[in-house]
Formats: sequence, structure tokens, C-alpha cells
Amino acid sequence: MSVSIHPSAVVDPAAKLGEGVFVGPFCAVGPNVELGDNVRLVSHVSIDGRTKVGEGTVIYPFASIGHPPQDLKYRGEPSELIIGRRNQIREHVTMSPGTEGGGMVTRVGDNGLFMVGVHVAHDCVVGDNAVLANNATLAGHVELGDFVTIGGLSAVHQFVRIGSHAMIGGMSGVEKDVIPYGLVMGERARLAGLNLIGLERRGFQKDDIHALRAAYRMLFGPEGTFAERVDEVVRDFGEKTLVTDVLEFIRAKASRSLCQPREN
Repeated sequence: MSVSIHPSAVVDPAAKLGEGVFVGPFCAVGPNVELGDNVRLVSHVSIDGRTKVGEGTVIYPFASIGHPPQDLKYRGEPSELIIGRRNQIREHVTMSPGTEGGGMVTRVGDNGLFMVGVHVAHDCVVGDNAVLANNATLAGHVELGDFVTIGGLSAVHQFVRIGSHAMIGGMSGVEKDVIPYGLVMGERARLAGLNLIGLERRGFQKDDIHALRAAYRMLFGPEGTFAERVDEVVRDFGEKTLVTDVLEFIRAKASRSLCQPREN
């Protein structure tokens, strides 16, 4: 299958284009860009920098991909933006490459949906099957696990980690780490429970969900210190996969504190 480039598009001769790539009207593709097989740039898309886009990804009008990060410490270092396969990157989305202070790479997984106006800043790591609704914003160095959903007009503070299968409600300001399977919401977001609807939709077993709910109540209950409650969860639920995911997340090295339920 041949490459199709609209006459009004500007594609640097050094750019690498896979089979079946479509570059629509008024697109601009820089010299260090690599587009995988069957990538589609619908129109008015600008891609620059050391940017790789995986096969089957579709990028819609006025997206700005791979241009220098919005970081005053950036000095033109040869950082990268690596985008996975079969993503839907909608209008006015911006994604930035990494910086020297964050490992030099921004990574976006496969099968994501990035709605209108989403921003993925420098040095972020976004897992597979992410859904970021309109105008959701990730600051620098944010990490998202697989199957994370972020509601519209939400903002995530730099260095925050959001665990797999977590749900961020719309118009939330997320300043602290969110456990896997967690549900958070609010202007200064607080943990509001578990993403039970998401767990059921993705086919998790009822017994595993029940164990996770019991472990959650123990972790964030009123008795003892948090460290003591973690030890109790390890003792009572340490063999349950979903609970183990949460425990490993809590114990991992982190820059931010953990998002907790609101105090009564």
C-alpha cells in the first residue's frame, strides 16, 4: 500500500513514513519524525522533533505533536516522544517530548483516546487503553497505568502517579498519587472509593472485587496507623491479585503523597 501525501502538506524528505501512511491537507512533518504503517494525519497536523508514532494511530486537525516542551529548563537536548499503536488523538491535542531532567522520553501507550484539547507534558508515561476526556491536562513527569480514565477539564500535578484502572472525575485537581482501581474527584481531588463500574465492565471476577473492597475498607479505615493497616491487608489479602497491585503501588518509590478519602 502506497503513501498518500496531500499536495498542500509539507513533509521533510528525511522523515520516515511507513506503508499506507496518509498525510492530509496542510500538515507539517519534521525531519526526525517516524510514522508507522497506516498512520493517518487528517489535516492541519504539526509533528516535529524526534517523534515516533505507532501503526494505525489517527491524529486529527490542529494537533501539535513533538514540539519543544513547555519547560524553562529545556535547552534543546535531543529528547524523544514515542506514541504507541492505534491511538485516537483528537483536535488541538498537544504532546511534548521529554527533558534531560526526566529521562529524555515521553511515552504514550497503545489504544488510547485523547479527546479535544488534551495536553500530555514532558516526561509523562501513559499506559495502554487510556481515555483522557476534553481538556484533561497532565503536567510533567506524570505516570498513568493501563486503562486509566481522566474526566474532562481535570488537571494532574507534576510527578503524580495514577494506578491502573483508576478513574478521575471531571473537573478534578489531582495533587497526590491515586491507587490502582481508585476513584477520585473534587476541586482538590480526594479518594472517593473504587472504580467499581470500570472493574465490572472489564470483566474482573466478583470474588476479586469483593476482596478488593474489603481491603480498601481496611486500608482507609479509622483504626491504627496507615502502616499498621497496610500490614493487616498484607496478612489478610496478600494473595489476592488486585490487592497486591494496590500494595505494590503504595510501597513503590514516589515523589507525591497518597490521595486519601476525605475526613468526616
